[in-house]
Amino acid sequence: MKFATAGAPHVPAPKSVHWVMLQVLLALIPGTAAYVWFFGPGILVQITLAVAAAVAFEVLMLRLRRQPVSPFLNDLSAPVTAVLYALCLPPLMPWWTVVIGMGFAIVVAKHLYGGLGFNVFNPAMVGYVVVLIAFPREATSWLPPEMLAEHTISFGAALMAIFTGELPAPLTWDAVTQATPLDVIRTGATQDIMISEIRSNPLFGDFGGKGWEWIANFYLLGGLYLLFRRVITWHVPVAVMGVVIVMTLPVYLFDPGTNPFPLQHIFSGGIVLGACFVATDPVSGAASPLGRLVFGGGVAVFTLMIRRWGGYPDGFAFAILMMNMAVPLIDRYTRPRVFGQ
Repeated sequence: MKFATAGAPHVPAPKSVHWVMLQVLLALIPGTAAYVWFFGPGILVQITLAVAAAVAFEVLMLRLRRQPVSPFLNDLSAPVTAVLYALCLPPLMPWWTVVIGMGFAIVVAKHLYGGLGFNVFNPAMVGYVVVLIAFPREATSWLPPEMLAEHTISFGAALMAIFTGELPAPLTWDAVTQATPLDVIRTGATQDIMISEIRSNPLFGDFGGKGWEWIANFYLLGGLYLLFRRVITWHVPVAVMGVVIVMTLPVYLFDPGTNPFPLQHIFSGGIVLGACFVATDPVSGAASPLGRLVFGGGVAVFTLMIRRWGGYPDGFAFAILMMNMAVPLIDRYTRPRVFGQ
């Protein structure tokens, strides 16, 4: 068997940024395919648009900073940011909102902090949070999964909706969009409706929402691939999902009528995507194994707090950004002891 080695003293060859980013893109293929299967081809338009905008903003900022363009484009960091950002968006979100969010991700969150390796916040989450706060209606207009949709949105109809804001006659936005599973749970909880009654809604599957739970499963499959390829470590995904279960299981057992089953939390919304692909970012995340456990646990706690008391049904993006701010403090108190001291 041939092993990858470098020059003398023949230590293992380092993994390049290009190789790592390529593995992330490959790992996202199953989840993206499931997204297309359940919610139509609009997400492919969003990914293409986001990648094009990311590359354009990347070239612009590299020119303004008088940096070489080719090495930084070839590292694939901009496309990875774009794909992660696009996967958080509704499939028919207007093109201009996608570009605005991508501009904040690449220009503000990445290059104004010094470029790749110097960003404090995860760029994809910065872009998503900007459009979620600035354009809440556009950022929350989700389609129902294909098995529940009364009207099928073709690729041409998706293009029309994204670039013109119109749907083919006689369709209207109210007819093709509906609340997400987390929206339904949140609304039902405020009206004191029992969880069993809420879950009788055909929008729900075995664990999470129909379609959503399968997408989360395929994101988890991609995360296992990254673990196998040693692109990420187990600490953050296990901490995020483990803390979610630990915090929600006791309240569910105490009062299952008003508290969702723990797997409902994990397989609805963006927890699996965030745990496997976003919170594992080595730049904006913690450095040490213990620090990663603390970081992942914090993401889980803030996500659940926002879901329960915040103004948004899902809070994983806000949770990741808040924990990004805490990384210097986490690293300070969790770094391994220097050898000899």
